[in-house]
Amino acid sequence: MRRIYRGAFIVWVALRYGLDELVLTSFQKPWLRVVARIVSVGRNLDAPRGQRLREALERLGPIFVKFGQVLSTRRDLLPPDIADELAWLQDRVPPFPSKVAIATIERAFRRPVSDIFVQFDETPVASASIAQVHFATVRLADGSVRDAAVKVLRPGMRDVIEKDLALMAMMAGWVEGLSADGKRLKPREVVAEFDKYLHDELDLVREAANAAQLRRNMEKLKLVLIPEMYWDFCHPEVMVMERMKGVPIAQLDRLRAAGVDIPKLARDGVTIFFTQVFRDGFFHADMHPGNIQVSLEPDSFGRYVSLDFGIIGTLTESDKEYLAQNFVAFFRRDYKRVAELHLESGWVPHGTRIDELEAAIRTVCEPYFDRPLKEISLGMVLMRLFQTSRRFQVEIQPQLVLLQKTLLNIEGLGRQLDPELDLWHTAKPFLEKWMTDQIGPRKLLEQLRAEAPRYAKLLPQLPRLMHDFLENRPPDHRRELLELLAAQKRTNRLLQAIIYGGMGFVLGLIAMQVLVRVRLF
Repeated sequence: MRRIYRGAFIVWVALRYGLDELVLTSFQKPWLRVVARIVSVGRNLDAPRGQRLREALERLGPIFVKFGQVLSTRRDLLPPDIADELAWLQDRVPPFPSKVAIATIERAFRRPVSDIFVQFDETPVASASIAQVHFATVRLADGSVRDAAVKVLRPGMRDVIEKDLALMAMMAGWVEGLSADGKRLKPREVVAEFDKYLHDELDLVREAANAAQLRRNMEKLKLVLIPEMYWDFCHPEVMVMERMKGVPIAQLDRLRAAGVDIPKLARDGVTIFFTQVFRDGFFHADMHPGNIQVSLEPDSFGRYVSLDFGIIGTLTESDKEYLAQNFVAFFRRDYKRVAELHLESGWVPHGTRIDELEAAIRTVCEPYFDRPLKEISLGMVLMRLFQTSRRFQVEIQPQLVLLQKTLLNIEGLGRQLDPELDLWHTAKPFLEKWMTDQIGPRKLLEQLRAEAPRYAKLLPQLPRLMHDFLENRPPDHRRELLELLAAQKRTNRLLQAIIYGGMGFVLGLIAMQVLVRVRLF
């Protein structure tokens, strides 16, 4: 009965806020027209549709707020006005009682909170749809006392989300079957993606591991601070980490007053992102302003402070190659190459005509070249390429959708900090380095080094294996032995040719690398 009541309440809220107009613009069934006419009596739909959707999700509670946050990332599926409005849902969830947070901590560690922390501030400093954060002081195993931030999962979240996700999936099926507009929005696909993200974020140990990996990756860059995880105090429901001190990046007046170089801050943000993408293939995929601060401490002045690592994107070598070559081909206006990359990736169905795909991509990309490079949005280009790919029945990989969403966030933030930011000029060194590394001698040496343990184990065994083979042959196979000896001589000559050829190949690659640096870009 509770599930029925919850479902009825969700439907009532959706209809009262006019959400039926978002997906049921053409009513094909008589009973839908009747329901819409009845519900529309007395409701005010003067507010923009995006605002109504956001307010409805806020009315439905934290799980639906989180759904709206994730939905806002799917700009390849949503109209811009709805995506922009849903982006306002970040960090707007009321906190849950401190007594509940303390009870969660004590249940996780099986001892009183006074035994866990030297000091614990019961007033939360931040609250989101999944968890909230308290400041505390903790004593580590080495005896040192550190300021800490304690992230506590909202109580009962798993049971609540399982019920609400089941209802969302059911309603998504209804919406998809009721109208062509509903089918175009792919609601079941969006709910399935939300399910995955939400379950990942419910495990705070997973988030701590993401933060630790990013901290190792970015340690030598000296542009971003990532909190240290205190592993003795980490649990799936509680995460204790280093307390970071910074000013929210949205408070530009305060940062300027402190003397922060804002244009440099914009360039550093782009550098951090492209380093994570093209060097590491492991990037923070939730970089909205609520998760970014700027340090004003003397020893780290002007550096970014990154927070909240529940959503992380990963890219394979083939993903990075696809992206880098797409960007390079785009800025060369080589639309045929962009189309070929879609085919080579295996995302375009068999039989797709290159010339048709090339023409579609040209239609998307060519208008951008009437603008200066600094005005070109790489995120928008990538999003439009994804939309064009969908026309050709291409299923875009989730990690690339995360990348596109994060790139849009970075661009928006960067241009908010510095309207003159030239994203391409900042990104170009990473693309250039990546391209040259893929065809240079360093890549060859890395591959040889990776295979060396295997061959080092195999080569010493070859004489014994050859001896055992010959010993086990019948005496009358002398001719075969002579043939084997002759084959061995040919093999020796071949090995010599390979060695000398390899030396020549490496020298050629070095020369090619020099030419690439001069001519590629």
